[in-house]
Amino acid sequence: MHSPGRIGRYRLDRPLGTGAFATVWLAHDDELQAPVAVKVLAENWAHRLDIRDRFLSEARLLRRAGSNRVVQVYDIGELPDGRPYFVMEYADGGTLADLLAGGPLPVGHALALTAEAARAAAALHEAGIVHRDIKPTNVLLHTAPDGTRRVLLADLGLAKSLAQASVLTLAAGSAGYQPPEQAEPGEGIDERADVYSLGAVGYELVTGSVPGPPGRVVAPRRLRPDLGEDVERVLLRALEPDRARRWPGAQAFADQLDRLAAGSPGFRPGRRLDGVRGRLNTVTLSVAAVLAAAAAAVAVTLVIQGAGSADQVRVTDSTGRVAVKVPAAFGRELRDSGWNPGALGLPEGHEPGLVVADDLSRWPDLGAAVDGVFVGVSGHGDVTAKVKALTHTGCRYSSSRSFADADWHGLVRAWSGCPDGGSVTETALDPAHGAARPQVYVQVRQRGDGDATDGILRSLSVT
Repeated sequence: MHSPGRIGRYRLDRPLGTGAFATVWLAHDDELQAPVAVKVLAENWAHRLDIRDRFLSEARLLRRAGSNRVVQVYDIGELPDGRPYFVMEYADGGTLADLLAGGPLPVGHALALTAEAARAAAALHEAGIVHRDIKPTNVLLHTAPDGTRRVLLADLGLAKSLAQASVLTLAAGSAGYQPPEQAEPGEGIDERADVYSLGAVGYELVTGSVPGPPGRVVAPRRLRPDLGEDVERVLLRALEPDRARRWPGAQAFADQLDRLAAGSPGFRPGRRLDGVRGRLNTVTLSVAAVLAAAAAAVAVTLVIQGAGSADQVRVTDSTGRVAVKVPAAFGRELRDSGWNPGALGLPEGHEPGLVVADDLSRWPDLGAAVDGVFVGVSGHGDVTAKVKALTHTGCRYSSSRSFADADWHGLVRAWSGCPDGGSVTETALDPAHGAARPQVYVQVRQRGDGDATDGILRSLSVT
């Protein structure tokens, strides 16, 4: 049964994106207690049988791929008005386009991400499918329960079987990522078309710019002079207008990227793609683990300059819903793309959040001194209960108190004598006066004897 806010057994939360033909919703499967993504055909296209067939074909191709490197389809159905929908796994870490919002990535990280996307394309090719529209918005990041992240290919709306692709007659693809053989009607294509698109993705990750038209691509080292010649050579071979001169397949391209990533800045053997180390302990959550996993959906580090007064800076998350003032000494680096409340043992999802600190590279290490603040919004579960259960190995529990102001009330728990010589406060906040706003989790790490917690909490705004 379909009603506002629900499709079948799936409770709709918020739209994740709307395209020309469909809308994708973040939803919750109440039976399995898990977040999912639901894609629904747009109402104005419901009468077009060719569009409907293409929509259903995408679901079938995703299912046929049968790879954990490609978004999985769990269910398919039809609304009472006849529009089809299908249910997919939810990628809580956003897209490569989200990572690019702060500019080019460290070279090793960019190459590793591109290699993972290429392996996902290779899995499609092995299943006899060519994607035809690989670009940063179609490469997703999914956070696993242990905090690691998996790269997923999505949006197979233009995908075809390789057998069909060899005789395709219609142009397809997106400008900047489209190989020349996809731009001209009547050209058959093969897996090397996706190699070109993957090369464009890698080019953008290392330069911050979309490549120019085929045959007129600016050498990436002109945009990023510190880039090695071998990296430039590998990317430009993928972007060859003549497909006979490209890498022969996505796996061959991935192998070359892996080799280069291993010797590039920003890469360590065995490193997770988000650079986060440490695992969540289901009994005891260390401050490092909570913040590392909570920030797993974030990979962009921004330098904050001139925001706020001389002794404070005001920072916001990427949605603009969360804002907080922190001491100016804290406000050097920001990760603003949200968090997964599952890191705190709350229901999984992707919610607004940020972490700001003088050195974000120190967050995963409880023994490294750092000044900073994490703020995460949670629309479900009991944040207070989770904060009460937190302990921090190596720190001395010192106090528990209440906090209240005109906007918030909640619990503040504090630890001192931590391995870095500093202190930690954990706060669970509820809106004052029973206002209809979500709960908020705040963690503050500080060096020295001062305590900025109350000032930070009083400045907090969530809309």
